[in-house]
Amino acid sequence: MLKAEGNYEEANHQMKKFAAKAPSDKRALAFQNNPNYLSNLKAQRPLFEIKSSDISSANSDFGSILTNDNIIYFTSARNQARKTNGWNEEPYLDLYQATYNENGTVSEATLVEGINTKWHDGPATVTADGNTMYYVSESFNEKEFEKDKSKKSKFGRMYIYKATREEGKWKNSKPIPINNINYSLRNPSISEDGKTLYFSSDMPGGIGGEDIWKVSINGDEYEAPENLGAKVNTEGNESFPYITSENILYFTSDSRQGFGGFDVFEIDLNKNSEAINVGEPVNTEKDDFAFSYNVSKKVAMFSSNREGVDNLYLASPLCGVNGIVIVKNKTTRKVIEGAVISVLDEVNTVVESGVSNDTGQKNFDLDCEKNIHLMCLKKVLKMVFSLWIHQAMVLVLLKLI
Repeated sequence: MLKAEGNYEEANHQMKKFAAKAPSDKRALAFQNNPNYLSNLKAQRPLFEIKSSDISSANSDFGSILTNDNIIYFTSARNQARKTNGWNEEPYLDLYQATYNENGTVSEATLVEGINTKWHDGPATVTADGNTMYYVSESFNEKEFEKDKSKKSKFGRMYIYKATREEGKWKNSKPIPINNINYSLRNPSISEDGKTLYFSSDMPGGIGGEDIWKVSINGDEYEAPENLGAKVNTEGNESFPYITSENILYFTSDSRQGFGGFDVFEIDLNKNSEAINVGEPVNTEKDDFAFSYNVSKKVAMFSSNREGVDNLYLASPLCGVNGIVIVKNKTTRKVIEGAVISVLDEVNTVVESGVSNDTGQKNFDLDCEKNIHLMCLKKVLKMVFSLWIHQAMVLVLLKLI
């Protein structure tokens, strides 16, 4: 909360206290290993440029995706004809759709027919062929809930439903079999081949409060859900997964090192890499979440309450690379401060150089699709590392021999 208010100094002070009380906590370890994370994050080259979306309303709008047939699906509380819920006194959530035009404009949003109920509905994910939708609604639809006699209330869970499109209309909606009244399943995202469904849940067996899980699908058969593990999940909350056609997972976390509130992260599931913060301007000290990216159209969308209410934003990828170089001693594994790092082009001409900071790190803005060399010098020690840069975030670990 201190970070969400922009009070980073006091937030770090409290993190030091937390780390002393829970030294083995993953969040404490991350802070102890990189207490100056914020300056490093702010030094990152922007991966996206952003702009507000015209389809945002005065009410909460979030969880948007762009399908291959140019339809934007998103969740909104804009329907003033709906009764308000007891959580935030906004109308119940509905699923909406709008058409995305190639010039970047968006049509007026309309309710998705055949999906919405009298309860909360959304967000949703749609298969690559556009014919199957997985979306969130409430267990009340199945007359499944828990009673609290003392409060004279009924409490439901969030369930994932599946629907199919026939003749342009969504039909045959039914809950998937892994739903359970003892926990919620939320924020689904389907893989390119339609065989793996990613979602967030507070189901038993997780690492934190809400974790990201996946389940294999074969027709109407669903295998046991699998937790994505510590590469993604922490002791806190991870949610809003989105899997791209290139198997890059975007997700939201409130416990990884970030700018404050919820931040958006990405991890390449093709490699044994670490999750990285996508940086500014996507992330701010407020809640930034529900990031989706249609790779073929090069259009991303995400949600943020940076203006006081959850709004929708468009993001376009920038052709560049954040080259994060960390210098460590090969034997002791300790970071080395003051190492001179140089970026060389294909003919070994130095195009940029800098010195590693107290965490052994130096960031470089690199052009994509370029063949470069990185040279590191400390006293008389020298190492040269060559790599092919693609449009991605790159982490290079230089070991001084």
